[in-house]
Amino acid sequence: MADAKKSTGIHIKGIGKYVPEMIATNEDFAKIVDTSDEWITQRTGIKTRHITNGEPTYYIGAQAAKNAIADAGIDVSDIDLIITATVTPDFYTPSTACLIQREIGAIGSMAIDINCACTGFDYGIDMAKRYLQSEDGVDTVLLVASEELSKFVDYTDRSSCILFGDGSAAFVLERQYDTLYSSFLGADGTGAKYLVSRAMRSENAFRTNKEDFDMGMPETKKHYFTQDGREVYKFATKALPNAVEKACEKAGISPDELDAIVPHQANVRIIETAAKNLGVSMDKMVVYIDRYGNTSSASIPIAFCDAVAEGKIKRGDKICLVGFGGGLTYAAVIFEY
Repeated sequence: MADAKKSTGIHIKGIGKYVPEMIATNEDFAKIVDTSDEWITQRTGIKTRHITNGEPTYYIGAQAAKNAIADAGIDVSDIDLIITATVTPDFYTPSTACLIQREIGAIGSMAIDINCACTGFDYGIDMAKRYLQSEDGVDTVLLVASEELSKFVDYTDRSSCILFGDGSAAFVLERQYDTLYSSFLGADGTGAKYLVSRAMRSENAFRTNKEDFDMGMPETKKHYFTQDGREVYKFATKALPNAVEKACEKAGISPDELDAIVPHQANVRIIETAAKNLGVSMDKMVVYIDRYGNTSSASIPIAFCDAVAEGKIKRGDKICLVGFGGGLTYAAVIFEY
């Protein structure tokens, strides 16, 4: 890492995850839609996914937060800022971050929600780094990704219902000097219509650009998740390697020098194609989509937690977390674990 650029970055002091106990297998989905284990596995790489049994988004997020806090060995009073990434909040207001704060007892800390879809955790890390770098009273950040995607899945649509699971994960972050850190973040709002879940209809709302987001669905299903799979695939397979390359360039390293890349766990075919476009072996990719399906912003940190637990990621490793998602958003962050 002699040529790598060092700066003020992050130290991951603790990590934790939480997934609901209930597991839905591919065979379970074959009972409710016209599909099979073979069809799902070959096209997505997914075998199982965890589904909540009534636990709200803030609750599963709080469980992951408690696990991360215990792993970090800190007191909740040490937390200066809570950032929560989610696309499935339980309320328009209060924020999920405020509810997690209440559940863990970190009263007095700042609390912010962000919605960057599946890229949310990367955006959250970079936001946390910038707060920590300011050295203006923020020394410890709790970053949580919590998603209950079963809220907006249409379980009559076999093309989408098989993809998603529920889960959460959290990092406790601190400032670290003279370390490896870089990021590359962006968005392309012209593709917003390719991944959509509309807010609940309001009779008072002024509706515009209806044709962009109609998707041909009946009014009662407009809040369900819809996607143009072909357009998302085209976007993701280009955005993922581009984000990694740009972040590596800023860090002064090549992708080959990374010890592990943790991509958003959307579809194994996307990951395989992106790895090929990036010119790296799949051995460098951390993939657990078979266990959890797509858990949106929680997918990257859940995969990271499993990789650490199984020894695939170790202290001192150079890591890239890379995401792509609705918006359309994309981001990569590089750091030394």
